[in-house]
Amino acid sequence: MERHEEIERTIIKNYRGRLWAPFVKALKEYELLKPGDRVCVCISGGKDSMLMAKLFQELKKHSDFEFDVKYLVMNPGYNELNFNQIKTNLDILKIPAEIIDTNIFEIANSQEKGSCYLCAKMRRGALYKLASDLGCNKIALGHHFDDVIETTLMNMLNAGSFQTMLPKLHSDNNEGMELIRPLYLIREKDVKAWAKYNDLKFIMCACRFTEACSIDNEINTSRRLTTKNLIQELKKNYNDNVEKNIFSAASNVNMNMILGYKKDGEKHSFLEEYDEE
Repeated sequence: MERHEEIERTIIKNYRGRLWAPFVKALKEYELLKPGDRVCVCISGGKDSMLMAKLFQELKKHSDFEFDVKYLVMNPGYNELNFNQIKTNLDILKIPAEIIDTNIFEIANSQEKGSCYLCAKMRRGALYKLASDLGCNKIALGHHFDDVIETTLMNMLNAGSFQTMLPKLHSDNNEGMELIRPLYLIREKDVKAWAKYNDLKFIMCACRFTEACSIDNEINTSRRLTTKNLIQELKKNYNDNVEKNIFSAASNVNMNMILGYKKDGEKHSFLEEYDEE
């Protein structure tokens, strides 16, 4: 058995309950994949998107309906170390990804302010265009369960709003294109465990501003890491179910007990129906 086959085997055998099962569950529960879909699996080079690509390869073998998959690596201007690591992993894992070079990092990093926002916006825009050029109607991103709960908490603490990361979204500017998150129910610790078990090394950060944390280096001073640590502290000192409760809260909103909400850009207050009750 070749190495890529051994790695594929661990997904179905060793990590079936922690990776394969929640992957399939998310696809079914949130209706992320339908017959005839053409999915662009976007690979950033990190552990999550690489695993997602392998999961889709396995799904192609076992699915009971037809769909197509394109594997895409959009190179925004990775440094040589990161780029070589990505290409090495594509070869090890036998992922037939198309690599398309762009100069997004160069443009974004030339700006004095708002470079992170500009970079994210440009990368997302480029992905939509490239996916469309490939004839795809869906873009798959590698956000997992921990990303979801961290985003939910970050919005509460930093933006003063309760909004989560949805498992799928229609594109506002690209008609017929949909963004899906197939790793929605997969825990980050299980992705790390799978990578470690198979002795795989992935890039951690690609941004020019954070190249100090290039390959398998946990150095990160972002708000997301701060939020991640906060969740662990809450779990340790408050409740073992904190992570699950944050996740569940987004689908268990009691509309009778909130001050207000926003729908399609329009604000609503509990006062609108208060006297009627």
